[in-house]
Amino acid sequence: MTTESNNFEQLLLESIDDAFLSMGEPVKKSIYYNIEQHFKVSRKDIPQNLPQFQEGLERIFGVGARFLEILIMKNLHAKTGCPLKIGQGKQLEFVKYVEAARRSFTKECDDA
Repeated sequence: MTTESNNFEQLLLESIDDAFLSMGEPVKKSIYYNIEQHFKVSRKDIPQNLPQFQEGLERIFGVGARFLEILIMKNLHAKTGCPLKIGQGKQLEFVKYVEAARRSFTKECDDA
């Protein structure tokens, strides 16, 4: 795994932490606990298991998961500072957005 990939994964985890923390530390801990216990994805393994993580959020929060996903995406965008090229009028769902952000971040780091 490259340094850029490790850096991106750390920024992703921080973005998730920040989103969960917006609801309070006990809620953050509870979400991580439930994701790990019921969906077998520990915090450190989230970057490699995004679909399972997303499913966990959706099963726990229902339609409210979308709010958390958007908050995570906003946090990630702010932390990476990488512009994403998304076609006009198109929306990316959470997993596709994170993968696009990863590609953009890695490319920016490679071009630097």
